[in-house]
Amino acid sequence: MTRQQPDLCLDLCRVRQNRVRDLLNRLHVERAVFVTPENIQYLTGYRPHRLHHAAVCLALDGQCTLAAPNDQPGHVAADRVVTFVAQHLATLRQEQPQIAMSTLSDALGACPGRTAVEFSACGVHSAGLTGGDRRALVDIDAEMWSLRRRKDADELAMIVKAIDCTEAMYARARSIIQPGISELEVFQQLHAAAVEVAGEPLTALGNDFQCSTPGGPPRDRPAQDGELYILDLGPAYRGYYADNCRTLAVNGRPTDEQHRAWTTIVSVLEMVEQTVRPNVSCRQLFATAKSMLDQFSTASFFHHLGHGIGLYPHEAPHLNPEWDDTFQEGECFTAEPGLYSETLRGGIRLEQNYLVTADGVKRLTNFPLEL
Repeated sequence: MTRQQPDLCLDLCRVRQNRVRDLLNRLHVERAVFVTPENIQYLTGYRPHRLHHAAVCLALDGQCTLAAPNDQPGHVAADRVVTFVAQHLATLRQEQPQIAMSTLSDALGACPGRTAVEFSACGVHSAGLTGGDRRALVDIDAEMWSLRRRKDADELAMIVKAIDCTEAMYARARSIIQPGISELEVFQQLHAAAVEVAGEPLTALGNDFQCSTPGGPPRDRPAQDGELYILDLGPAYRGYYADNCRTLAVNGRPTDEQHRAWTTIVSVLEMVEQTVRPNVSCRQLFATAKSMLDQFSTASFFHHLGHGIGLYPHEAPHLNPEWDDTFQEGECFTAEPGLYSETLRGGIRLEQNYLVTADGVKRLTNFPLEL
């Protein structure tokens, strides 16, 4: 029997389209055009293959038009779908972005007024939507990042599915990691464990698979007795990312210093769970966490405390002093305090995933933290 796989709900895609139309009213523009696969999927439920391009237009009057590669997709929230040839005799066309935009432009016809586009992704082809008048183009990038912060129920189901993949990966890691196993072997087996749970290829795998370092891609190197193995895993299921980390003692016997660092990191995660709720400052949370970690060593924590996750591995909120974000209800985020030093034989990073609720957080990662 085929397993029922979570996917975006087309009714909720329409809800998200209406949010964008409300945004268009506030921006005083007549339509928005999107070309990034993340925003196309967010609004229509359709995610093009990673080697294909697409474009979608949301008009203020309610019409949603999608230009899709090759064939009309079967699961899509669009009022009209037009297609273009993305490959000839199985050879990919390099000019797909231009063809997608021109196909959409031809379907829309004359477009008077202003058009919102993603300035970070739309090239000169987007000017064709306004008859060559680039002054009629408005950047919608920042507003879309903001809209995507709060996750709907169908998006949360996709993230949870990706988190389920990480749970299987850590279970496999605990059963195979021992002195002598190579990082590449661990990587291969963890990838297989994730795919078994996903029931299909992943859209991303990430992140860190190195032993005795803060992180990095797997190497043809055996794990050694006494080292710590940081596994920071970021598989994506149908475009939606999980991102959580566990650290394992290669020999199963952490030293007293390693356990002391682990205890400090766990206390930071407990502080996060007790502190975070809507409107709490991410910058202040980072400062509190750093002061706690500095009690172990003032030079051992050198990265962000965490970040949002969704259709991109690093979204808002940013648990980082370089941003001045506050938490919002409905966000999914990570908290990943860590401590690193030579005496720790690499370091320890532990990472949990959370949903911000009206009065606190719900932890989405409920598998062991033990070394």
